[in-house]
Amino acid sequence: MKRARTLFIIAMGLSVALAGCGGGPATSAAANKPAAWTLVWSDEFNGANGSLPDPSKWTYDIGGNGWGNNELEYYTNRAVNASIKDGSLVITELKETYTGKDGVTRKYTSARLKTQELFEQTQGRFEARIKLPYGQGLWPAYWMLGNNIDQVGWPACGEIDIMENIGSEPSTVHGSAHGPGYTGGTG
Repeated sequence: MKRARTLFIIAMGLSVALAGCGGGPATSAAANKPAAWTLVWSDEFNGANGSLPDPSKWTYDIGGNGWGNNELEYYTNRAVNASIKDGSLVITELKETYTGKDGVTRKYTSARLKTQELFEQTQGRFEARIKLPYGQGLWPAYWMLGNNIDQVGWPACGEIDIMENIGSEPSTVHGSAHGPGYTGGTG
């Protein structure tokens, strides 16, 4: 609960900070100089081309239960759906007939990676270099969930959507915050 509250507070702080951008008096460059950062986690995806991402840093959601978004694909941990290529992680959705561990046959597969139980961070700076695909039915995203999701559920665990893109709107990126008593979808 504390981590979820922290994520919610960070998200609200960012909202307030962004709401205050523009229109005010200019400040000096010295006043805006950030404190030094200490890198605590990174993945430069330096593995061999075609290999799976580093299992000491990444794990997978595996299944086809839709995760609240009515998704049609079955998420796997196969290299055809998530692999390293030239220093990048490539997540690939495939149109294929695939029967998952649940016995249900689906027409699409993809991958859903996470750091749950391998890394958690309550504050700091998060960044990624992301090349987005576009097309009907795609919804690439980069977001953070509270590490206690298995204990308290969603949205009580907190979630910050750093970037979500609806594939049919390639020039629009969405961000939102969810937390106890509030989800972006409920106003």
